[in-house]
Amino acid sequence: ELLDEIEQDLGLACWPVNWPIGSGDRFRGVIDRRSHQVIVFERAERGRASEEKRLSVEEARSGGLVEPELLDQALEELELLEAAGNELDLELVHAGELSPVFFGSAMTNFGVRPFLDAFLELAQKPTPRSSSAGEIAPVAPGFSGFVFKLQANMDPRHRDRVAFVRVCSGKFEKDMTVQHARTGKTIRLSRPQKLFGQDREVVEDAYPGDVIGLNNPGMFAIGDTLYLGQKVEYEGIPCFSPEIFAWLRNPNPSAFKSFRKGVNELREEGAVQILYDTDQSKRDPILAAVGQLQLEVVQYRLENEYGVQTRLEPLGFSVARWVVGGWPALEKVGRIFNCKTVRDAWDRPVLLFKNEWNLNQLGEDHPDLELSAVAPVVSGVEPIAL
Repeated sequence: ELLDEIEQDLGLACWPVNWPIGSGDRFRGVIDRRSHQVIVFERAERGRASEEKRLSVEEARSGGLVEPELLDQALEELELLEAAGNELDLELVHAGELSPVFFGSAMTNFGVRPFLDAFLELAQKPTPRSSSAGEIAPVAPGFSGFVFKLQANMDPRHRDRVAFVRVCSGKFEKDMTVQHARTGKTIRLSRPQKLFGQDREVVEDAYPGDVIGLNNPGMFAIGDTLYLGQKVEYEGIPCFSPEIFAWLRNPNPSAFKSFRKGVNELREEGAVQILYDTDQSKRDPILAAVGQLQLEVVQYRLENEYGVQTRLEPLGFSVARWVVGGWPALEKVGRIFNCKTVRDAWDRPVLLFKNEWNLNQLGEDHPDLELSAVAPVVSGVEPIAL
């Protein structure tokens, strides 16, 4: 039932790597399909990790660790799986078309170690990444890294901001000095961290595929490239078309400084897209999101992390398109109707439409105006601050 639900709801084929013996309070372990070993589950005393034993099918049956009827039922179900003839194709796994499935329990810590061991074996290894200098292989000698995530206030006591960097090539070393491709500045990477849940530890070195956290005093943006040696800049991360728009009002003028800081830092994180009215007198930002929950998260974080209460005023638009060619291309068209022109955080024109019909009508009236549902990838430009 679980496998069928995954395949039906997600459209993702499944390949069980192991198969459970029993269920609920009669759960006894799993059978590893690849090694044909039985991994027996034994509950440990309170406060201690559960124990796992690897046995052959014959040893599990003769040792009395598993009821014969449960073992026979699991073996029969495995025969049905094998009869289906499907193989664990790693190419399909890495393409996102097939998913290995593991049965176990994180609560009792059973099956976690086999899962982690198999993950190291089956997961995609670091691959070449496209850049301004062509594809950069992980084994290339010069260090390079890509900023793919920012997070503010990870430690509320220190109001810190962390930039997460994926090492793409070469070797990272603590306190190394690198070039920042977007700004051209030289940066010393001190206090690199490895984060896991609430735990942090200082990283001395890292290799392609590793992720490190760097203190971010506002110098990093999502999509930035860090490198040593010959300049290289990786392709940025595009911003997709939002469908919900609302003015974000700050009813307390005395809190404007905190309001501005919060909005700018949440925009840097990519928590929401920020648009601005072309009328300079209207300084309140427009939140643009794919779902309503994004807007609620922004309001919640502004109140709880920055101490600012806000008010949302929905805008009656559901479609956004970036103008290819920027402001010069828009000026050639002249006056347009049934849409609102705004600018994004990078001062690029964005057209907001009430519906697809208005969008199609503009296309018929101005066939030479090229629009894009995906924001152009930013490179070498600083965003506009609120």
